[in-house]
Amino acid sequence: MKLKNNIYNKFAICAAALSLMACSNIDEDDRLIEVEPVQVARRVLIEDFTGQRCVNCPEGAAKIEDMMREYGADNIIAVGIHGGPFAKTTTGQPFPLWTETGEYYYQKNNIEASPTALFDRKAKSSDVDKWMGLVYDAIKVAAPLELDATTSYDEATRTVTINVNAKGVLDVTGKLQLWLTEDNITNIQYMENDIINPSYVHNHVFRTAVNGQDGEDFSIAWDEEKTVTNTYVLDEDWKAENMSVVAFVYNNSGVQQVVKVPVISTEDDAQPNE
Repeated sequence: MKLKNNIYNKFAICAAALSLMACSNIDEDDRLIEVEPVQVARRVLIEDFTGQRCVNCPEGAAKIEDMMREYGADNIIAVGIHGGPFAKTTTGQPFPLWTETGEYYYQKNNIEASPTALFDRKAKSSDVDKWMGLVYDAIKVAAPLELDATTSYDEATRTVTINVNAKGVLDVTGKLQLWLTEDNITNIQYMENDIINPSYVHNHVFRTAVNGQDGEDFSIAWDEEKTVTNTYVLDEDWKAENMSVVAFVYNNSGVQQVVKVPVISTEDDAQPNE
């Protein structure tokens, strides 16, 4: 019985050796190789809910500027959304930077204080001192798609054409949202110590949603490429040279990727963002 077991053991060893030899002779091109997803750097969308009667909101704006210097203005994309009670006077009249759509976002996101910021729609905080840490947490997560955009502007008709280009790193289903923002707007702002600054400069101010308040349906598969085109006629009061397009894809898991490009593009802006 012992001899029989030894024969079986030797046979098993030989079979295993032959199996290993056979595997080693498989051509490299015929072997299954698991391909890791490409790591795409994430840009972070900050939705800054603010108001011209909010005395603490300039501190939030200053903190965002700090984060843009720390991580790069191309990587931290802020949008100042004027909504809620501090975007109106004490008698309920809207200040100039209030918008109906901004008010919709304020209510939809259950904002209870100003300033309050959303970070890729995954974290929400009204504590300005925590904002830098929340950006750090968001920016280190790889994005599931590449996103860039280009624009062309017709000065005669004040029409901007927006082309959003996407490539799937993973399968993504959600919404594509296009916003217009404006910088360098001089308008009233309440400050601390009951000071009213009539010459305060407001930046990255939300102006409108190009493709609806909640955007349009969007999906992309792994390695798929697609382009989505929209047009919009700018309001006569907006300065096109100070305006930008903010494009982002979001779903129930938050903002998946975001990009910002000027309405009036230059040669330097022609390089795509990945």
